[in-house]
Amino acid sequence: MPSDAVLYQAAALCLTYPDDDFVARLPLLREAAPQLRGFTDRAAVTPLRELAAHYVQVFDLRNRHSLYLSWWHDGDTRRRGMSLVRFKDLYRRHGLEFSGEELPDFLPAVLEFTARTGDTSLLTEYRDGLERLRARLTDHGTPYAGVLDAVCATLPAAPTGVRR
Repeated sequence: MPSDAVLYQAAALCLTYPDDDFVARLPLLREAAPQLRGFTDRAAVTPLRELAAHYVQVFDLRNRHSLYLSWWHDGDTRRRGMSLVRFKDLYRRHGLEFSGEELPDFLPAVLEFTARTGDTSLLTEYRDGLERLRARLTDHGTPYAGVLDAVCATLPAAPTGVRR
C-alpha cells in the first residue's frame, strides 16, 4: 500500500456523485485525508441537493471536465477502446475484476484501484490529463480543484506547459 492510499481512497469518494452516504462519510474523510479539508469542509456546509447539482454542472454536462482519463489522451476515437481494454487488463493482473457501472478509466475507479494495489502507473501515465483537468477545474472555480491538487501533489513532477 502506498503511503497515499488513504488520500486516493478519500479522493475517489469525493469525485463520485454525492449522495446521502457521501454526506455521512464527510467527517471521516475530513479526518482521514487532511489534504482534502478545503473540499470536505465546503461540502459539509452545502446542502446535498446543491452538491449534486454542482457535480452535474461541473462533470456531466460537457467533456471539458471529464473524469475519464483516456478521454484526455484519446478523445472520442476508436483508439480509446484499446485504452479501456488496457485499464481492464491492468486491474485483472492485480486480481481485480472491473464490474462498475462506469468505464474502467473513470478517475474515482482508478484512484480506488491505486489505493487498493499501490500501483500508481495509471495516475502517472495519465498525469498530463490530470493536470489539464486540474487546471480547468481551477479556472472554473470549483472546490473539486482542491481534490485534484491533492492527488497531483502525490505524483512525480509533471512536465511544464500544461494545456488547458
